[in-house]
Amino acid sequence: MNAIAIHIVHPAFENLKRLGRLFHLVAGLLILSSALHQLQNPVFRPLYFWSQLVIAIDILLVVFASPELVREMPRTNLVLRAAETLLFGSGAGVLMMEGNLAAGIALAVVAGAYGYLLYCEQKLRHDRTVIFSHTGISVSNLPQNRFFLWSGINDIDIQYQQVTLHTAGGRSYDFPLQPHLAFEELDQIHEFCRHYLKKGIQ
Repeated sequence: MNAIAIHIVHPAFENLKRLGRLFHLVAGLLILSSALHQLQNPVFRPLYFWSQLVIAIDILLVVFASPELVREMPRTNLVLRAAETLLFGSGAGVLMMEGNLAAGIALAVVAGAYGYLLYCEQKLRHDRTVIFSHTGISVSNLPQNRFFLWSGINDIDIQYQQVTLHTAGGRSYDFPLQPHLAFEELDQIHEFCRHYLKKGIQ
């Protein structure tokens, strides 16, 4: 039998989508405050000031004027996240060059956090699957996919709209499916799992 892959609504990705607007709001306000801080800096850098100001205003406009844009258009979300990461990273570099090491390190940590969010969103945008293979079941996860050997799975509950894995360790993992399975797909997965679990499935 060939491996079978089905698409899931990944809980981590859904959480990121729900929190995306909040993260953009925080980033926009931080970038705006950094731009305004440049006005009080003895060494005024016009290019740095205007780039921060314009991008901060763009981000805040998206957050307040189009609250659903980030959720409905993942590419827009990724572009904003990349800009935020780049600006926080460059801001950290500027602060360190000015001798403000503590603030530079703090901003570098923020840049790293937003870079990690960018990585997570990019990864889960393309990789939201449960794959049934000959050796076990692979599930999209962060920072790496999770893999369960067949010997580590007690039972599998597969419905048209959801799959639930019950592991030998007593844990259960629920994954809503998108789109829902067709009858033929459900029957094929049942047969596949029945073969490798060596027992009936729910």
